[in-house]
Amino acid sequence: MRSDVLIVGAGSAGSVLAERLSADDGCQVTVVEAGPGPFDPRVGTQITDGLRLPIGVASSVVRRYPTALTDEPRRHAQIMRGAVVGGSGAVNGGYFCRALPSDFDGWGIAGWSWDEVLPHYTAIETDLDFTGPLHGSAGPISVRRVSEFDGCTASFVESAREAGFGWIEDLNGSTPERPLPAGVGAVPLNIDGGTRVGPGGAFLQPALQRANLTLVTDTRVGGLRFSAGRVVGVDCLGPGGPTTLVADRVVLCAGAIASAQLLMVSGVGPQQVLRAAGVAVQIDLPVGVDTVDHPEWVLPVTWPPTHGVPPLEAVLTTGDGLEIRPYTAGFGAMMTGRRDDPTDQPHLGVTLMQPLSRGRVTITSADPDADPVIEHRYDSEPADVELLRAGTRLAHELAGATVQSEASWATSQHLCGTARMGAVVDARCRVYGVSNLWVVDGSILPAIPSRGPHATIVMAGHRAAEFVSATSTEQAGA
Repeated sequence: MRSDVLIVGAGSAGSVLAERLSADDGCQVTVVEAGPGPFDPRVGTQITDGLRLPIGVASSVVRRYPTALTDEPRRHAQIMRGAVVGGSGAVNGGYFCRALPSDFDGWGIAGWSWDEVLPHYTAIETDLDFTGPLHGSAGPISVRRVSEFDGCTASFVESAREAGFGWIEDLNGSTPERPLPAGVGAVPLNIDGGTRVGPGGAFLQPALQRANLTLVTDTRVGGLRFSAGRVVGVDCLGPGGPTTLVADRVVLCAGAIASAQLLMVSGVGPQQVLRAAGVAVQIDLPVGVDTVDHPEWVLPVTWPPTHGVPPLEAVLTTGDGLEIRPYTAGFGAMMTGRRDDPTDQPHLGVTLMQPLSRGRVTITSADPDADPVIEHRYDSEPADVELLRAGTRLAHELAGATVQSEASWATSQHLCGTARMGAVVDARCRVYGVSNLWVVDGSILPAIPSRGPHATIVMAGHRAAEFVSATSTEQAGA
């Protein structure tokens, strides 16, 4: 099968990219996805029920990866990534906050200023609560906020207000001229009427009727195929056995872990890491180097759980870069909907949104099915740990005697920067040293946003479509 554009991964960015590129009926687009398709009977309500996280042991729509959160001592954990059309955007909690204008100022990358990304943020959404130039009114993804709180969310919001924190009407309302202050506010959610409106369902599924768009599911890409210094396709393993898909342009949208691993097993990465893993080096680039995520400390509380609502309805942001999250139920209840475990309680998450710590993703084998080695190294920067301690003290003050135990290390599962712009890809998302290979997903973020990254990754998929399609125009005129 030959295509003009081959997209590896039908996740949050890949779904948007596929819809935008296939809008040109002269562009043949193929999307290959390791997980099942949206109409597969294994999927069902798992990816649409916005009140649950379908990431438990019975889930058929995630892949699990082992990680080490800290070095001293070594604290091990699992992180989950969506393995289904829609990717992690089909299995997450619906948090759809944008990055802040100051985040893009910090990037300092041409083409990615606030004024240049705002039209793409608005294009992807229909905000059901706010109108005006900061909000979209015709995009495929519905965004709304919970207007009335009860249970633990109500207790948290009341306590934060009593502690002197102001109410933020719109967490997506920041501008360069009027940055948002610290305060508590309702989370913009891509959940409408209890249904998760993710990029897979909102962008990709409606476009599948197009004759020039092909979706190949349950097919794992094992490596990039090079010829004379160009990537000409990918080698896959699907239900029918091994196959090769060829294309004029290849875009990796498999997520921060899988895209980085695919690059490395294909010979694109740090030469020392690749040689140790037995991989022939094609291009020496810092893939998997200086990765970043949002470290989180978790405190169980005895505030009453909130029934029939998304996992997170409101957050408190502080002036020193912390986000305190009142999760509406215990993790077990979030995943299964069951409420029969008295030890599975609501909890507060104390999260550092601009950490100094940096981690790494490496490979030890050329086998694409072998797990990569993921190390978050959250304790490598003492200043980060001190801020988490300060945030935990604040959480204790807000929750009082309802706190049930000491805080434990966790992660927001927001891994970014495994193929950063300016280091692995250029400002148009092209991999350095290859003329026809792009990466478009959380891998490319040069710094982690001050909010959860999902909305920003969707925006990047919308933004990057211009770069990939422009290449076709440039080649035609050459």
